[in-house]
Amino acid sequence: MKMKLISSAIALTLGMGLAEVAIAESAPSPEEMWKIIQQQQETIETLKSKLDNTEQKVVATEEKVAANTVAVEEVEESSGSLLGENTTVGGYGELHYNNLDGKTDSVDLHRFVLFFGHEFSDKWRFFSELEVEHALAGDDKPGEVELEQAYLEYDINATNHVKAGLYLVPVGLINETHEPPTFYGVERNSVEKDIIPATWWEAGIGLNGEVSPGWKYDVMLSSGLETSAANSYKIRNGRQKVAKAVAENGALTGRIRYTGVPGLEIGVTGQYQQDLTQTEDISANLLEAHIDFERNGFGLRALYASWWLDDGPALTGPAAIGADRQTGFYIEPSYKFRTPIGEAGVFVRYQEWNNKAGGNADDNEQVDIGLNYWPVEDVVFKFDYQFQNEKAGDHDGFNLGIGYQF
Repeated sequence: MKMKLISSAIALTLGMGLAEVAIAESAPSPEEMWKIIQQQQETIETLKSKLDNTEQKVVATEEKVAANTVAVEEVEESSGSLLGENTTVGGYGELHYNNLDGKTDSVDLHRFVLFFGHEFSDKWRFFSELEVEHALAGDDKPGEVELEQAYLEYDINATNHVKAGLYLVPVGLINETHEPPTFYGVERNSVEKDIIPATWWEAGIGLNGEVSPGWKYDVMLSSGLETSAANSYKIRNGRQKVAKAVAENGALTGRIRYTGVPGLEIGVTGQYQQDLTQTEDISANLLEAHIDFERNGFGLRALYASWWLDDGPALTGPAAIGADRQTGFYIEPSYKFRTPIGEAGVFVRYQEWNNKAGGNADDNEQVDIGLNYWPVEDVVFKFDYQFQNEKAGDHDGFNLGIGYQF
């Protein structure tokens, strides 16, 4: 038993010695360990360099994203317009089909209009309106190109302003607001066209603003009309449209309006022109008054306008042919209602006008009934039927129209 224990101890001792020898023989030398350490250091440096490059790329990407975000924000602030945030573009247009007994059966792109405006600062701005009428202008063509507005406006304060340039005379209901979706009927009413006469613009300077809540005023010193016996002193024929306009004598216009009740406007305009002919010293005075009311779909428009002209020469002056008084009025009730596919409105208009009322001649009379349909607020489809008396031409018939504004 003793001999077996001694033999086992000797064997164990020899085994451990052999293991130590094997381990000692397999362990790297110091030179080999140094090479391994250098290789590991090179690998660490390579990984560190790659990490630095990755961080630089991430920073560059973040800078590009930030720059793109700023660019997008700038485009959004300018409303997506290449013109910039201080310049605006708008316009309106209308296409008509007229089928009137003894007068016409035709289709006409009556108007195509563009607005351009620009704000120079918080107080200074510019506005213009360029119009093409009847689609085709030129020699022996039915249309014309007109610059209806081109003026500067300056804010004296929050409620008072100065205008200077070419702009619309502050008078009536449709002279300043005549975009198709804003009025009933395919054609503009005859009273404001022939008596006021809309659309009417002049070159001038003026003030406008609000004197107290709901009370608004306009004052305009401008060029004037030029009419004569050759065109029976008809007011509409006197529009010079600021095209090398004779300016021997000007005009002074003033208007006051009350808009203190929602849906209501009451206005009165007066104008004095020293010489309507620009040569014969025939002065003229215009008085216009109107009411425009709308509530719960019910609407009412009514307008009266009248010119008083000096008698002029005994044989050829306004009084001699009855044109010393030119007057007209209309009344227009309406009702607007909602439908599942937009808004619709029905109206009736009665109008009388006379460019020779001073001679007690018969009045032109016309009744219009019709329908407007707005699928969206700024687009309109129109239908109306008109009845005229013999003096107005007896041109009964119907009119169709489409219009828009933006």
